[in-house]
Amino acid sequence: MILLKLFLEFFKTGLFSVGGGYATMPFLYEISNHYGWYTLKELGDIVAISVITPGPVGINMATYAGFKTTGITGSIVATLALVLPSYFIIILVSKLLKRFEDNFYVRSTLYSLKPAGCGMLAAVGLHLAKTNISDIPSFIIFAVLFYMTLDFKRNPLYFFLAGGIIGIIVKMYF
Repeated sequence: MILLKLFLEFFKTGLFSVGGGYATMPFLYEISNHYGWYTLKELGDIVAISVITPGPVGINMATYAGFKTTGITGSIVATLALVLPSYFIIILVSKLLKRFEDNFYVRSTLYSLKPAGCGMLAAVGLHLAKTNISDIPSFIIFAVLFYMTLDFKRNPLYFFLAGGIIGIIVKMYF
């Protein structure tokens, strides 16, 4: 039964998370709150690990969450459930693309989804920040790296890597 719930939740996540891997975060947040398969702290860890590992962030998150829930079988089920909606939608869209590519309503709808996705991502980011920035050193690391991302305009992977290394060093010595 848990595998069916896992499949349905991640299928729903794959179906409605428009905008890439980070768009899955509000859904993962809700899954955490509703089912308790993983904690919000673990969700923050999933995000951090997913960013520095190969592959799309959303798939890495689904794989981890599935594994955490029911082992290897769960990771396979969650990953397939997340990917299947995109697979079917892309097949459908590719068949219909030429017919609707200049349609005003289609363009307007896609244009309006961007700010909605940004808002959902910002809400989850705030919840993750409240959960993971729990002491002075983690706040300082966050503030410095956030400033650096705005000021230096480098690939975010460098900042995630730097944050991970600094976090390990701080936790070892403080």
